[in-house]
Amino acid sequence: MRTATLGPAERGQALAAMAERELDVLVVGAGVVGAGTALDAVTRGLATGLVEARDWASGTSSRSSKLIHGGLRYLEMLDFALVREALKERGLLLEKLAPHLVKPVPFLYPLQHKGWERLYAGSGVALYDAMSISSGHGRGLPVHRHLSRRHALRVAPCLKKDALVGALQYYDAQMDDARYVATLVRTAATYGAHVASRARVIGFLREGERVVGARVRDVEAGGEYEIRAKQVVNATGVWTDDTQALIAERGQFHVRASKGIHLVVPKDRIHSTTGLILRTEKSVLFVIPWGRHWIVGTTDTDWDLDKAHPAASSADIDYLLEHVNSVLHTPLTRDDVQGVYAGLRPLLAGESDATSKLSREHTVAHPVPGLVVVAGGKYTTYRVMAKDAVDEAVHGLDQRVAECVTEDVPLLGAEGYHALWNARARMAARTGIHVVRVEHLLNRYGTLVEELLELIAADPGLGEPLAAADDYLRAEVVYAASHEGARHLDDVLTRRTRISIETFDRGTRSARECAELMAPVLGWDKDRIEREVEHYEKRVEAERESQRQPDDQTADAARLGAPDIVPI
Repeated sequence: MRTATLGPAERGQALAAMAERELDVLVVGAGVVGAGTALDAVTRGLATGLVEARDWASGTSSRSSKLIHGGLRYLEMLDFALVREALKERGLLLEKLAPHLVKPVPFLYPLQHKGWERLYAGSGVALYDAMSISSGHGRGLPVHRHLSRRHALRVAPCLKKDALVGALQYYDAQMDDARYVATLVRTAATYGAHVASRARVIGFLREGERVVGARVRDVEAGGEYEIRAKQVVNATGVWTDDTQALIAERGQFHVRASKGIHLVVPKDRIHSTTGLILRTEKSVLFVIPWGRHWIVGTTDTDWDLDKAHPAASSADIDYLLEHVNSVLHTPLTRDDVQGVYAGLRPLLAGESDATSKLSREHTVAHPVPGLVVVAGGKYTTYRVMAKDAVDEAVHGLDQRVAECVTEDVPLLGAEGYHALWNARARMAARTGIHVVRVEHLLNRYGTLVEELLELIAADPGLGEPLAAADDYLRAEVVYAASHEGARHLDDVLTRRTRISIETFDRGTRSARECAELMAPVLGWDKDRIEREVEHYEKRVEAERESQRQPDDQTADAARLGAPDIVPI
């Protein structure tokens, strides 16, 4: 089977194909749930389309804690079904569906009380491990262990001696969330789904009360398309209520946005061989290993301002620094922060005023004939959400449809990954690329690495690292535009790579080099290159300004000072 390429030409062809003949299923929104829904539908043999107003994963799905986890704190809430479901999915992703993208990560939980806390927390983590193993997909991760204070301080010397009396260590998993979604979209396209980013739904097509498709605006090239479909799936996350408003129907449920911010700091600022999980008065705080960095997060506050660009305020940053510094021997300062990002969780609105208490379980509804809505949930269980959404859509199709098969459909790059990983030294010798860089590529692209190596073979200069962000090769920027659907500089610096949060300059020193690499693929002239670079620099400055503001309102106003390069 030939791997789908998501370049500029393919995008135009996909839009034309969707408008040409009626689809079985049209999915609106290409976050992880929408992309997963498209893959589920197309692998059941359904004619499937996927449209996204901005870039793949440009909302919540690129701004998470980047964890694939069961959710230890949901055990404390006695939500055993959600934890069991998530642990099964974690195991599937690690072992079968995406071993190149999803990796084990250890966490240390410091104990602050003698006796009862070790028994209480230890029982919870033991149950977590047992539920993972009983799912049939959890044997690949080490089980938890109890540590004395001395042992814990050897594992995590960064901790204050008086911050713990002992510790527990357990394992979860992590991934690059935006890269995962881009791979999911390409996998769906490879199986025959028509996919298009920068294609905004501006209205639904109706016949009586029935929804029979959507009116879609191409925000890149202009023009509108009428895309007819037997069933439309609204998978727009925190925009669910806005999308529902296009059909002037009250939703059966409402989605509230909860803001979570994260800080990125260099690896040498926190001396530890393991991640950390800490209790706060509202939720939990993670310190997560991230390549040559740490991610510190997250906050959990209600948000009712701009959904496209949630802003981190100075108060948010201070909150995280204060809580993480309460256990660190050498405290972090503002000067240690390389990157900051803010995302919105789509929570099902309930009785509770506290967003941390709202449901992370998902809901699927069929509010009017022809339209399915899926909302809530968590990243880890996206595949289950997608299955439930397609199952609901199938009820509205007058045809026999196969059962979900995505439990057995690895993502692109997964097949043969372990064999290539074992041969990485030979690959390095064959290509002249250092084995550490080969490992980096394998863990981002899996077996698709061969496509990057072909680019480098044709132009050896692409095998060089970016001048101001040397974790990434020049070939990765070209590949993002030619194969992964990147349409703008922002797409590459913030989602195909993570340069925007992994460098102190937030990607501004890499902007011109990246734009010039993208230009031949996307047909940009010098003026367009200048416009892309200028827009990116303005975006970074607006984000920096927002992070100097004292509260959400002023931070939001500052962030909105930089307009989108393509008005939506």
